[in-house]
Amino acid sequence: MIDRYTEIVFNRPVAHDTWIMGLRSPELAAETRPGQFVMIKVRSGMDPLLRRPFSVSGIEEDRCVILYRVVGKGTEIMTTLQAGESLEVLGPLGKGFAMPGEHELPVLVAGGIGVAPLFFVARSLEKRPLEFMMGFRTAREIIRPDSFKGPHHTLSLATDDGTEGHPGFVTDLLPPFLEKHRHLSLSLFACGPQPMIKKVAEAAMRYETPCQVSLESAMACGFGVCQGCAVKASSEASRAYHYVCQNGPVFNVTSIDWSRFC
Repeated sequence: MIDRYTEIVFNRPVAHDTWIMGLRSPELAAETRPGQFVMIKVRSGMDPLLRRPFSVSGIEEDRCVILYRVVGKGTEIMTTLQAGESLEVLGPLGKGFAMPGEHELPVLVAGGIGVAPLFFVARSLEKRPLEFMMGFRTAREIIRPDSFKGPHHTLSLATDDGTEGHPGFVTDLLPPFLEKHRHLSLSLFACGPQPMIKKVAEAAMRYETPCQVSLESAMACGFGVCQGCAVKASSEASRAYHYVCQNGPVFNVTSIDWSRFC
Protein backbone atom coordinates (compact mmCIF):
# COMPACT_ATOMS: atom_id res chain seq x y z
CA MET A 1 0.00 0.00 0.00
CA ILE A 2 1.55 3.26 -1.17
CA ASP A 3 0.25 6.83 -1.19
CA ARG A 4 1.36 8.39 -4.47
CA TYR A 5 0.56 11.07 -7.02
CA THR A 6 -0.50 9.62 -10.37
CA GLU A 7 -0.86 11.31 -13.73
CA ILE A 8 -4.25 11.26 -15.42
CA VAL A 9 -3.77 9.77 -18.90
CA PHE A 10 -7.42 9.91 -19.98
CA ASN A 11 -10.81 10.73 -18.44
CA ARG A 12 -13.90 10.32 -20.60
CA PRO A 13 -17.58 9.31 -20.40
CA VAL A 14 -18.51 5.75 -21.39
CA ALA A 15 -22.24 5.74 -20.55
CA HIS A 16 -24.84 7.97 -18.92
CA ASP A 17 -23.21 9.49 -15.79
CA THR A 18 -20.38 6.93 -16.01
CA TRP A 19 -16.74 7.71 -16.76
CA ILE A 20 -13.48 5.85 -17.27
CA MET A 21 -10.15 7.20 -16.05
CA GLY A 22 -6.61 6.00 -16.66
CA LEU A 23 -3.94 6.77 -14.04
CA ARG A 24 -0.26 6.33 -14.90
CA SER A 25 1.64 4.58 -12.11
CA PRO A 26 4.04 1.71 -12.90
CA GLU A 27 4.11 0.70 -9.22
CA LEU A 28 0.35 0.61 -8.85
CA ALA A 29 -0.06 -1.23 -12.15
CA ALA A 30 2.46 -3.88 -11.08
CA GLU A 31 0.99 -4.43 -7.62
CA THR A 32 -2.80 -4.38 -8.18
CA ARG A 33 -4.80 -7.60 -8.51
CA PRO A 34 -8.44 -8.14 -9.64
CA GLY A 35 -10.84 -7.20 -6.85
CA GLN A 36 -8.58 -4.67 -5.13
CA PHE A 37 -9.40 -0.98 -4.90
CA VAL A 38 -7.82 2.44 -4.47
CA MET A 39 -8.73 5.51 -2.40
CA ILE A 40 -8.57 8.76 -4.39
CA LYS A 41 -8.36 12.33 -3.13
CA VAL A 42 -10.27 14.13 -5.86
CA ARG A 43 -8.53 17.49 -5.33
CA SER A 44 -6.16 19.24 -2.95
CA GLY A 45 -7.43 21.08 0.11
CA MET A 46 -10.09 20.16 2.67
CA ASP A 47 -13.21 20.12 0.49
CA PRO A 48 -14.05 17.30 -0.03
CA LEU A 49 -12.18 16.09 3.04
CA LEU A 50 -12.37 12.32 2.58
CA ARG A 51 -10.99 10.17 -0.22
CA ARG A 52 -13.32 8.08 -2.37
CA PRO A 53 -12.96 4.30 -2.90
CA PHE A 54 -12.88 2.95 -6.46
CA SER A 55 -12.52 -0.61 -7.69
CA VAL A 56 -9.76 -1.09 -10.23
CA SER A 57 -11.31 -2.20 -13.53
CA GLY A 58 -8.12 -3.08 -15.35
CA ILE A 59 -4.42 -2.56 -15.90
CA GLU A 60 -3.14 -1.24 -19.24
CA GLU A 61 0.67 -1.32 -19.35
CA ASP A 62 1.68 1.24 -16.68
CA ARG A 63 -1.85 2.52 -16.17
CA CYS A 64 -4.44 1.72 -13.56
CA VAL A 65 -7.97 2.04 -14.99
CA ILE A 66 -11.04 2.89 -12.92
CA LEU A 67 -14.72 3.22 -13.78
CA TYR A 68 -16.80 5.66 -11.77
CA ARG A 69 -20.41 6.80 -11.66
CA VAL A 70 -21.29 10.43 -10.95
CA VAL A 71 -23.21 10.24 -7.67
CA GLY A 72 -22.10 13.27 -5.67
CA LYS A 73 -19.72 16.19 -5.27
CA GLY A 74 -16.52 14.15 -5.36
CA THR A 75 -17.26 12.26 -8.56
CA GLU A 76 -18.69 15.42 -10.16
CA ILE A 77 -15.31 17.09 -9.55
CA MET A 78 -13.57 14.13 -11.15
CA THR A 79 -15.40 14.67 -14.45
CA THR A 80 -13.71 18.08 -14.77
CA LEU A 81 -10.17 16.69 -14.53
CA GLN A 82 -8.00 16.66 -17.63
CA ALA A 83 -5.18 14.50 -18.98
CA GLY A 84 -1.87 15.66 -17.57
CA GLU A 85 -3.28 16.59 -14.16
CA SER A 86 -2.41 14.51 -11.07
CA LEU A 87 -4.43 12.80 -8.37
CA GLU A 88 -3.33 11.52 -4.97
CA VAL A 89 -4.02 7.78 -4.86
CA LEU A 90 -3.69 5.32 -1.96
CA GLY A 91 -3.47 1.67 -2.95
CA PRO A 92 -3.74 -1.05 -3.84
CA LEU A 93 -6.05 -1.88 -0.94
CA GLY A 94 -8.08 -4.87 0.18
CA LYS A 95 -8.21 -8.54 -0.67
CA GLY A 96 -8.89 -9.44 -4.28
CA PHE A 97 -10.44 -12.42 -6.05
CA ALA A 98 -8.95 -15.90 -6.08
CA MET A 99 -8.79 -16.91 -9.72
CA PRO A 100 -10.79 -20.01 -10.79
CA GLY A 101 -9.20 -23.41 -11.21
CA GLU A 102 -8.13 -24.63 -14.63
CA HIS A 103 -11.22 -26.82 -15.09
CA GLU A 104 -13.79 -24.38 -13.66
CA LEU A 105 -16.06 -22.23 -15.83
CA PRO A 106 -16.04 -18.66 -14.45
CA VAL A 107 -19.48 -17.03 -14.20
CA LEU A 108 -19.45 -13.28 -13.59
CA VAL A 109 -22.59 -11.48 -12.38
CA ALA A 110 -22.51 -7.68 -12.19
CA GLY A 111 -25.02 -4.95 -11.42
CA GLY A 112 -24.42 -1.35 -12.48
CA ILE A 113 -20.99 0.02 -11.63
CA GLY A 114 -20.32 -3.38 -10.04
CA VAL A 115 -19.01 -4.35 -13.47
CA ALA A 116 -15.75 -2.53 -12.64
CA PRO A 117 -13.85 -5.24 -10.71
CA LEU A 118 -15.38 -7.97 -12.88
CA PHE A 119 -14.02 -6.33 -16.05
CA PHE A 120 -10.60 -6.79 -14.41
CA VAL A 121 -11.39 -10.46 -13.76
CA ALA A 122 -12.58 -10.92 -17.36
CA ARG A 123 -9.46 -9.31 -18.77
CA SER A 124 -7.29 -11.56 -16.59
CA LEU A 125 -9.13 -14.58 -18.06
CA GLU A 126 -9.39 -13.31 -21.64
CA LYS A 127 -8.15 -16.58 -23.20
CA ARG A 128 -10.61 -18.78 -21.30
CA PRO A 129 -14.32 -19.51 -21.78
CA LEU A 130 -16.32 -17.27 -19.46
CA GLU A 131 -19.97 -16.35 -18.84
CA PHE A 132 -20.59 -12.65 -18.06
CA MET A 133 -24.04 -11.49 -16.90
CA MET A 134 -24.48 -7.72 -16.65
CA GLY A 135 -27.49 -5.79 -15.35
CA PHE A 136 -28.32 -2.08 -15.55
CA ARG A 137 -31.34 0.07 -14.82
CA THR A 138 -31.73 1.15 -18.45
CA ALA A 139 -29.98 0.82 -21.81
CA ARG A 140 -28.28 4.22 -21.70
CA GLU A 141 -26.40 3.15 -18.54
CA ILE A 142 -24.89 0.04 -20.14
CA ILE A 143 -21.10 0.02 -20.03
CA ARG A 144 -19.97 -1.80 -23.16
CA PRO A 145 -17.14 -4.22 -22.32
CA ASP A 146 -15.47 -4.10 -25.76
CA SER A 147 -11.93 -3.67 -24.44
CA PHE A 148 -12.47 -6.20 -21.64
CA LYS A 149 -14.20 -8.98 -23.60
CA GLY A 150 -12.19 -12.00 -24.70
CA PRO A 151 -12.94 -14.12 -27.81
CA HIS A 152 -14.41 -16.96 -25.72
CA HIS A 153 -16.53 -14.79 -23.42
CA THR A 154 -20.33 -15.03 -23.57
CA LEU A 155 -22.19 -11.86 -22.58
CA SER A 156 -25.80 -11.64 -21.32
CA LEU A 157 -27.51 -8.31 -20.64
CA ALA A 158 -30.50 -7.36 -18.50
CA THR A 159 -32.14 -3.98 -17.92
CA ASP A 160 -34.64 -3.23 -15.19
CA ASP A 161 -36.87 -1.31 -17.61
CA GLY A 162 -36.53 -3.79 -20.48
CA THR A 163 -34.89 -1.33 -22.92
CA GLU A 164 -32.20 -3.88 -23.85
CA GLY A 165 -31.59 -7.55 -23.19
CA HIS A 166 -33.61 -9.45 -20.60
CA PRO A 167 -36.44 -7.31 -19.19
CA GLY A 168 -35.78 -7.50 -15.47
CA PHE A 169 -32.99 -8.04 -12.98
CA VAL A 170 -29.70 -9.68 -13.86
CA THR A 171 -30.30 -12.12 -11.00
CA ASP A 172 -33.22 -13.54 -13.03
CA LEU A 173 -30.61 -15.01 -15.40
CA LEU A 174 -28.53 -16.83 -12.81
CA PRO A 175 -30.73 -19.66 -11.40
CA PRO A 176 -31.71 -21.02 -14.86
CA PHE A 177 -28.04 -20.99 -15.88
CA LEU A 178 -26.98 -22.82 -12.71
CA GLU A 179 -29.76 -25.36 -13.20
CA LYS A 180 -28.83 -25.98 -16.83
CA HIS A 181 -25.13 -26.37 -16.08
CA ARG A 182 -25.28 -28.47 -12.91
CA HIS A 183 -22.96 -30.98 -14.59
CA LEU A 184 -20.15 -28.40 -14.93
CA SER A 185 -17.69 -27.18 -12.35
CA LEU A 186 -18.61 -23.50 -11.99
CA SER A 187 -17.01 -20.62 -10.11
CA LEU A 188 -19.16 -17.54 -9.42
CA PHE A 189 -17.90 -13.95 -9.11
CA ALA A 190 -20.29 -11.11 -8.28
CA CYS A 191 -20.34 -7.39 -7.55
CA GLY A 192 -23.21 -4.91 -7.44
CA PRO A 193 -25.88 -3.38 -5.18
CA GLN A 194 -26.50 -5.16 -1.89
CA PRO A 195 -29.93 -6.66 -2.77
CA MET A 196 -28.44 -8.11 -5.97
CA ILE A 197 -25.44 -9.57 -4.15
CA LYS A 198 -27.71 -11.19 -1.58
CA LYS A 199 -29.73 -12.89 -4.33
CA VAL A 200 -26.56 -14.15 -6.02
CA ALA A 201 -25.30 -15.52 -2.70
CA GLU A 202 -28.60 -17.29 -2.04
CA ALA A 203 -28.57 -18.87 -5.51
CA ALA A 204 -24.94 -19.94 -5.13
CA MET A 205 -25.61 -21.63 -1.81
CA ARG A 206 -28.82 -23.25 -3.07
CA TYR A 207 -26.95 -24.80 -6.00
CA GLU A 208 -23.82 -25.45 -3.90
CA THR A 209 -21.70 -23.41 -6.31
CA PRO A 210 -18.45 -21.78 -5.11
CA CYS A 211 -18.94 -18.02 -5.11
CA GLN A 212 -16.92 -14.92 -4.30
CA VAL A 213 -18.62 -11.55 -3.88
CA SER A 214 -17.11 -8.09 -3.92
CA LEU A 215 -19.07 -5.90 -1.50
CA GLU A 216 -19.73 -2.23 -2.13
CA SER A 217 -19.52 0.02 0.92
CA ALA A 218 -18.95 3.62 1.91
CA MET A 219 -15.43 3.99 3.33
CA ALA A 220 -13.71 6.79 5.18
CA CYS A 221 -10.20 5.35 5.53
CA GLY A 222 -9.86 2.26 3.34
CA PHE A 223 -7.76 0.15 5.69
CA GLY A 224 -9.78 -0.70 8.81
CA VAL A 225 -9.20 2.25 11.14
CA CYS A 226 -12.64 3.90 11.12
CA GLN A 227 -14.55 0.56 11.23
CA GLY A 228 -17.42 2.14 9.30
CA CYS A 229 -17.82 -0.66 6.75
CA ALA A 230 -18.65 -3.59 9.05
CA VAL A 231 -20.78 -6.53 7.89
CA LYS A 232 -21.99 -9.37 10.10
CA ALA A 233 -19.90 -12.51 9.74
CA SER A 234 -21.40 -15.97 9.51
CA SER A 235 -21.03 -18.52 12.28
CA GLU A 236 -18.28 -20.16 10.21
CA ALA A 237 -16.06 -17.09 10.51
CA SER A 238 -13.54 -16.53 13.29
CA ARG A 239 -14.85 -13.03 14.06
CA ALA A 240 -18.20 -11.39 14.73
CA TYR A 241 -17.84 -8.79 11.98
CA HIS A 242 -15.86 -8.32 8.79
CA TYR A 243 -14.62 -4.94 7.62
CA VAL A 244 -15.13 -4.58 3.88
CA CYS A 245 -11.97 -2.53 3.33
CA GLN A 246 -9.63 -4.66 5.45
CA ASN A 247 -11.04 -8.23 5.30
CA GLY A 248 -12.52 -7.76 1.81
CA PRO A 249 -13.88 -6.28 -0.35
CA VAL A 250 -13.95 -9.84 -1.73
CA PHE A 251 -15.54 -12.52 0.46
CA ASN A 252 -16.55 -16.13 0.08
CA VAL A 253 -20.36 -16.26 0.36
CA THR A 254 -20.12 -18.71 3.26
CA SER A 255 -18.33 -16.13 5.43
CA ILE A 256 -21.22 -13.59 5.51
CA ASP A 257 -24.40 -13.73 7.62
CA TRP A 258 -26.86 -13.01 4.81
CA SER A 259 -29.83 -12.90 7.19
CA ARG A 260 -28.32 -9.67 8.61
CA PHE A 261 -27.28 -8.26 5.23
CA CYS A 262 -29.08 -5.22 3.72
